[in-house]
Amino acid sequence: MRGDIFKPENMAQNPTEPGMTLQNPYCVKYYVVNGEVLAKQGSMVAYRGNIQIETKSQGVGNFLKRAITGEGIALMSVRGHGEVWFADYSTSVFILEMDPGDALAINGRNVLVFDPTLQYQISMVKSVGGLVGGGLFNCVFTGHGRIAITADGPPVVIPVSPNLPVFVDTNAIIGWSANLQPSIFRSQGMKSILKGGSGEMFQMHFQGQGFVIVQPSEGPIMPVAAGGGGGGGLLGSLGG
Repeated sequence: MRGDIFKPENMAQNPTEPGMTLQNPYCVKYYVVNGEVLAKQGSMVAYRGNIQIETKSQGVGNFLKRAITGEGIALMSVRGHGEVWFADYSTSVFILEMDPGDALAINGRNVLVFDPTLQYQISMVKSVGGLVGGGLFNCVFTGHGRIAITADGPPVVIPVSPNLPVFVDTNAIIGWSANLQPSIFRSQGMKSILKGGSGEMFQMHFQGQGFVIVQPSEGPIMPVAAGGGGGGGLLGSLGG
């Protein structure tokens, strides 16, 4: 049989080393060698080998935070020996290498798969002036290892400095240096809101030294998976 679908770049290749690699711009392959990898529930698209998949407990603290806020990550554990492919609604995928001492805050909806050597906690983002109930929650990763994140299109990495803070649409933010001081900023007064406003009522306000990762859209419309992990993500309820 012949056809463009059989081009070399579309063919699964035998793995050369354990861990994650990009299969293509929209899919990650993870070679599990008698070990474990953690991924967003429902993101496995294929596997071959002796693989077992089960729901991953988030621990009591993270479970309670997620139950209250509706945020976090609905995780699954993939164990065994074999190759597993992960993707999320054809969104672009990027692999980040984290070193000891690094700390990255990520919108839960943008987490695809990560090494079990990384630690994960839900952290609160304080709001300005008591807006949106006094705070929102995000996922903070630390440790040494790789994490694959998704974006609705090619992302933009924007440096943040003490003299140049950055404002980001609440639905466009993917992640940021965890040492930054984030808050929720309301850019419009009540008079503007009552007149219809601009549609850009809230932004994330970042101060300090570091970077933010922004996708070039306010996020694709995705169906909500059973058991949590909906497409709204960290800040979806705020609106653009």
